[in-house]
Order: sequence, then structure tokens, then C-alpha cells
Amino acid sequence: MSELDTLPGHLIRRVQQISVSLFSARMAEAGLDLTSVQFAALATLRDHPGLDQQTLAGLIAYDRVTIGGVVDRLAQKNFITREVSPTDRRARVLMLSAEGAKALDLARPWVARVQDDIVEYLSPKERETFVALLAKITRAGNVRSRAPLRAGAPSAKPK
Repeated sequence: MSELDTLPGHLIRRVQQISVSLFSARMAEAGLDLTSVQFAALATLRDHPGLDQQTLAGLIAYDRVTIGGVVDRLAQKNFITREVSPTDRRARVLMLSAEGAKALDLARPWVARVQDDIVEYLSPKERETFVALLAKITRAGNVRSRAPLRAGAPSAKPK
């Protein structure tokens, strides 16, 4: 057993690598060109249409500087639209397109399978404990994150 095998940070990094690999494999299997961050953005825009990029970044705990690239790629795929904000001409509001909604609907069952893939080696009780501990660490450590989750009410009103 290596010293690395006892370091929570190293193990979390490895689980993240595994999670990303499983997500990519399942999306390829589904015939979808979608990353886990793109999926989170689409799901959030479905729940909160008309968000600006900064608010979207906060709601998915993603870096505000790099959310622009995610939004650009989603727009290139015609999964979202960008419109000038009615309240701030400098800002753009994001809307899920019909094509984006279709991709999201197609992805949902595959994303559920990824979740099962991630914890397939755990018993049902271990899965429950694992998720509870991850949630506890995530909530408690949120303020230490480079891209903290900002779960407050969205600034844009749903359309």
C-alpha cells in the first residue's frame, strides 16, 4: 500500500478521474457530445431559464472565468441561446434551446447510469454513507472552494 492510498485528497482526485471517464464513456455510448459540466449547465438552465453566465457559474459551482468556454460550446452545439438582458444591455441571458432540451432528456438516463457505475462496488448502505459524507464535506468546505456553490435565488426571473 502506497502512502498516496491513505491521502484523502489523492483518492478524491482519483475518484474524480474515474467519474469523468465513466461520464465520457456513457455519453459516447449514448451518442452524445456532452461533458458533465455541460450537463450541469443544461439542467440548471432548464430549472432557471434566463440566467446570466455569472449566476449559472455560481449555481453549478464552476469558475466564473471558464464558464464562458462552456457556454460558447453549448451555443455552438445549438443547445442554448444567448439574448441581450432586458435589464442590462451589457449582459446576456441564457436559454435552453429545443435541441438542448432534447439532448438533456436523452442524457438523463445515461447520467443516472454513471451514478450507479461510480458506486457499483459499494453496498446500498455504503452508497448512502458515501454520498452523505461527500455532501457533508462539500457543504462544509464550500467557502474554501475556488468556485463555491452559490445556491441563492437566481438573479434572472424564469420565463
